[in-house]
Amino acid sequence: MEYLKKEVISRIEQKLKILNRLRPLPAAQVRKLKEQFQIEMTYNSNGIEGNSLTMKETFLVINEGITIKGKPLKDHLEAKDHYAALQYLYELVEKDKKHTISELLIRHLHQLVVMDTDREWAGKYRDGNVIIGGAKHAPPEAIEIHGKMHDLIVWFKQNINKLHPIELAAIFHHKLVFVHPFFDGNGRTARLAMNLLLMGKGYPLAVISKNDRKKYYRVLAEADKNNFVPLVRFLAQAVERSLDIYLKVLKTKNVKAGSELSLSQLAKKTRFSAKYLNLLARQGKLDAYKKGRNWITTEKALKDYLEKRLRKR
Repeated sequence: MEYLKKEVISRIEQKLKILNRLRPLPAAQVRKLKEQFQIEMTYNSNGIEGNSLTMKETFLVINEGITIKGKPLKDHLEAKDHYAALQYLYELVEKDKKHTISELLIRHLHQLVVMDTDREWAGKYRDGNVIIGGAKHAPPEAIEIHGKMHDLIVWFKQNINKLHPIELAAIFHHKLVFVHPFFDGNGRTARLAMNLLLMGKGYPLAVISKNDRKKYYRVLAEADKNNFVPLVRFLAQAVERSLDIYLKVLKTKNVKAGSELSLSQLAKKTRFSAKYLNLLARQGKLDAYKKGRNWITTEKALKDYLEKRLRKR
């Protein structure tokens, strides 16, 4: 089944090729990008689960060791644990880009994620049944977890060479949270495992934004019904955003300085409304990435889309 349109895959792979041609990447710039993405992902991944720290507070807790007045101790500990798990992830990829997924690795990631907030169950499968608030899906009973996790790894090995890396990472992510093998930290662990698969193929860290939390849950709910297309496309947008940021910082020809526009700015220069451009961006037809709550694109991206549409006609 085609989860991603060929034009989207082609565009993303072209950007990855540009990034790969720049390797070895400038050490200083890569270090700054890595630090930026680690803070950003820690803030967003924890925020999706209800952590109250802001992006700036997350930075201060991790880099300065500052305690934020009025914020729960648990939120501080979650930030430090997630950052440590991300550092471990980078170390894994640097040592071996082909590092594969296993039950042991998933449990170790979970151990790092909840090390200081749920030490008793860190790295251990739950021994009781759980209910996910606000979701129709009821996770498997505790007695089924070992079997379900074994099946997940078998599925992964069977599909590692059949699916595009983004498709594989997105569906694996869903299958892991669907099993919900731990009492807490399932989402954070799944997003880390998902990124391990992507980073092993040369992609930068893909961050799912806290601002997109409702959409994220919505596409996961669709995947519960075996409709994986919305989830795969959702992840593809996050991957492309990271590629765009890397390419922009590394000053490639991909994005010229000052050429980026918000959709409302672009709408004023064209015959299209911002609402229509937003639809194209969300569908992956317009080369764009999210910055906060706003989509960012270029006039060239719209021109490329229109030329492709004319060729199809």
